[in-house]
Amino acid sequence: MCGLVGFWQSNNLMPLEDVRFLAESIKHRGPDDVGVWFDSNVGLALAHRRLSIIDLSPAGHQPMHSSTQRFVIVFNGEIYNHKNIRNDLMRAGRVVSWRGHSDTETILAAVDAWGVEKTLQQLVGMFALVLWDKQQQHLVLARDRMGEKPLYFGWQGETFLFGSELKAIRKHPAFLADLNRDVLPIFFRHGYVPAPHSIYSGIYKLQPGHYVVINSDDKCLVASKAYWSLEKEISKSYQSKSNLDLNTAVDELDFMLRRSIRDQMVADVPLGAFLSGGVDSSAVVALMQSQSSMPIKTFSIGFEDDAYNEAEHAKAVAKHLGTDHTEFYVTPNDALSVVPLLPSLYDEPLGDSSQIPTYLVSKLARQHVTVSLSGDGGDELFGGYSRYSNFRHWNNRLSKVPSHLRQLAAHGVNIPIIRNLMSSRGRGLRTLMLSARDNVELFRGLNSHWLPMDNVVLSHHEASYWGNSQLNLHNFNDPVDWAMLYDSLTYLPDDVLTKVDRAAMAVSLETRVPLLDHRIVEWAWGLPQSLKTGGANQKSVLRELLYRYVPRKLIDRPKMGFGVPIDKWLRGPLKDWAADLLDPVKMNNDGILNAAAIKEKWVEHQDGRMDWQYLLWDVLMFQAWLRSSAEHDRV
Repeated sequence: MCGLVGFWQSNNLMPLEDVRFLAESIKHRGPDDVGVWFDSNVGLALAHRRLSIIDLSPAGHQPMHSSTQRFVIVFNGEIYNHKNIRNDLMRAGRVVSWRGHSDTETILAAVDAWGVEKTLQQLVGMFALVLWDKQQQHLVLARDRMGEKPLYFGWQGETFLFGSELKAIRKHPAFLADLNRDVLPIFFRHGYVPAPHSIYSGIYKLQPGHYVVINSDDKCLVASKAYWSLEKEISKSYQSKSNLDLNTAVDELDFMLRRSIRDQMVADVPLGAFLSGGVDSSAVVALMQSQSSMPIKTFSIGFEDDAYNEAEHAKAVAKHLGTDHTEFYVTPNDALSVVPLLPSLYDEPLGDSSQIPTYLVSKLARQHVTVSLSGDGGDELFGGYSRYSNFRHWNNRLSKVPSHLRQLAAHGVNIPIIRNLMSSRGRGLRTLMLSARDNVELFRGLNSHWLPMDNVVLSHHEASYWGNSQLNLHNFNDPVDWAMLYDSLTYLPDDVLTKVDRAAMAVSLETRVPLLDHRIVEWAWGLPQSLKTGGANQKSVLRELLYRYVPRKLIDRPKMGFGVPIDKWLRGPLKDWAADLLDPVKMNNDGILNAAAIKEKWVEHQDGRMDWQYLLWDVLMFQAWLRSSAEHDRV
């Protein structure tokens, strides 16, 4: 796992030491090595920080040139099938003088032989890469299919900037740091800034499964192109749902997940896994341990508050599987000490408070290993969120509301069923309902009347949420299919995977996600809902697989989120910190948020009349980020 940064400008190329300075800001992503390459003739600079995982020798150093010297690459990620690609190249008669056994070198050889798009389609793994073609004089940026690894880019004046994290490109003197106000309504509705947008104007996130080519005469962004589309793959699978029985489906999942985990256990450094004791992480650990002759190192954190503590469940699963288990019980002070770090960890506002325990478990794991596998993605693939069943229920109820009542509700008339829906405590259900295929116009009309998030931002022009997506909502008959797709395209890459990447890389820990092998993703979308959310339990097919390795009694219990008691902390140990960030005078001077509306929510939360933890945490994360950015600009 690594970090990359670079720029392309027509003149005034930065001195070598200044290019290294850009890379230094992401040293946490790669503390083992640093490399810089630049071509003063074209004004291009590439810098790389390396966390050595595969091929620890100098042969894995980046930036790396292809054996033909045509291409130069900086690469962040892991390609799990790279040995197979090497074999394919050799079987095809391709003569390559291999210098080492890194996957970076394999990518370069494949691009030399097949070109960019075919190479991307052959890769199985997680990655963000930047490739310079000396012959064609163009720059290629590419990102993995599911969005595990980040890549920001954009023109700032005459300079094209790109990097793994915003903090790296912020160091360049051409960076403008203009707040993108148009994405703020989306952030306060969903809790994250979705791709292709970023919190800064003119800077974008490359969307998952896409690549973009920049030519020397481009002075504006060229539209990205999809080499793989989750929407298209789902559409194909959806039109030909399999008729597998449960046992056959479990057999197939066992084979595919076992293969994915076997490939992702390859490393030249110590490796382990996060274990919460839930279905997803337990399934990953069970299949890891079944393929290892030594006890797998597993890690979990616990809380004294029983409502948030899964450590005892994780310990029981670890004991049954025979892993080398480490747990750490977090005190409130341990958790609260992370809060001041969040703006610098994430570079953008992120309203997911599970960022705190994610950082803490990553910090724990890094004391013992350099790579950790996780169970992320299982909820989106196999229907694990309770909001999916709630969504089906509310969608069915809403379909029975007469059209004239819908119209009245859209204009602010108090219709009980609508009011009950929009006052739902959780963000997830509201988000899905706002985006529901059959009711999208109704709920957009309800925003100003029912959604407390939509009066938070002052003047703005709301950005498009979907970017260049061509999603056809009418392909989906089951509202749960639609909800799961929505989460897979947005919440998964822009919240969950972002949260894990930044938290883990902040402590120089590589994380791998076996469930998001694209072959498993495509297969899972071919399953009928009856094998996912049908029956007595959610994630039926994944649960049945886990039952082959772990007794039901250790697994069957209500789902518990990976969170912290933000609602209580805002009335207790975080109260003064929050009150300072929500100071109405300072907020009015900023001229960005509606201080009066936010103060009203703050008072209601303090009095215990309402639980506004989600909205308030979003506001606090934005305010903390805003202050941190202002301090950065003063330095």
